[in-house]
Amino acid sequence: MAPENPSARASGPVGTPRRTVLAGAVASAVASAVAVAAGTGAARAASGRGGWPSTFPLPNGFRPEGIAVGRAPYAYVGSLGTGGVYRADLRTGRGELLHAGAPGVPAVGMKAGRDGLLYVAGGASGTARVLDLRTGAIVATYQLAAETGHFINDVHLAEDRAWFTDSSDRVLYGVPRGRGRRGDVRRVRLGGDWQQEPGVINANGITSTPDGRGLIVVRSLPAGRLYRVDARSGDAVEIRLKGAADVQYGDGLVRVGRTLFVVQNRLNVVTGFRLGADGRSAVLRHRLTDPRLDVPATAARFGDRLYLVNARFTTPPAPDTTYDVVAVPLPGATAR
Repeated sequence: MAPENPSARASGPVGTPRRTVLAGAVASAVASAVAVAAGTGAARAASGRGGWPSTFPLPNGFRPEGIAVGRAPYAYVGSLGTGGVYRADLRTGRGELLHAGAPGVPAVGMKAGRDGLLYVAGGASGTARVLDLRTGAIVATYQLAAETGHFINDVHLAEDRAWFTDSSDRVLYGVPRGRGRRGDVRRVRLGGDWQQEPGVINANGITSTPDGRGLIVVRSLPAGRLYRVDARSGDAVEIRLKGAADVQYGDGLVRVGRTLFVVQNRLNVVTGFRLGADGRSAVLRHRLTDPRLDVPATAARFGDRLYLVNARFTTPPAPDTTYDVVAVPLPGATAR
């Protein structure tokens, strides 16, 4: 989710690590890609998925933020405006509204589980919803926090719980996973190295460490930081970054093995780090950008692609504002 105090849109990433620039037009598949750093060679113009579209539209005025991909080749995209969820077939780009939503309950970050359920963060409503991936019906609703002073932003699916971040409070919320499972919400207060800044987006994207023993949480502003968090105690240790000063505007997180991709929304960049096995250190390996990106908020992986939703936070929303999802190839070694 974007901060409420927007800055001017950046023209691109800075620094000199390996950087792959993926060229393409909004209305067509990626036609060519050029590696701009020495020694990288030519990047692939498209992934190995033949005729699958690399861009597909969302409904006008939808105001997307979160994206998830299930086992079948479907993407699920949530609306900040209505709380609705749109389902698109990645093979064709065509889709339909799966869940209509409700006024005052936005759909922010989301994850699709192998249990056939979609776990959805509810933003300023303070809620988390669980939807049936097939029908869009609400399976469960949890009131994680009060309806004022909180912003439930993103979610990670662990074995037994779905963990939600709160961008306005130093708390993680653990919700029981599974169809028919109910139970108390676990609230874990962030401590240790965690620094809570008033008036900005704090905790945002969330995923797990490569060894599965901790969580990784990004703090978006003022200087973006990554933290390794113990889900039992809330102890947060800042992850040592090598090759990057920070991850400002860090939003969605996607981990593929030991590579962590950080979506830096207003920079129109996806930054890739090689993590230590315990998630306590990270070395910059990739900076991915594409001319089709327009403030991407979150990403989801399917095969050898990352699918990014263009939230367009710097564009005033209107009923006729256009939105889309863009697919970019994963760096070759990571896709395997």
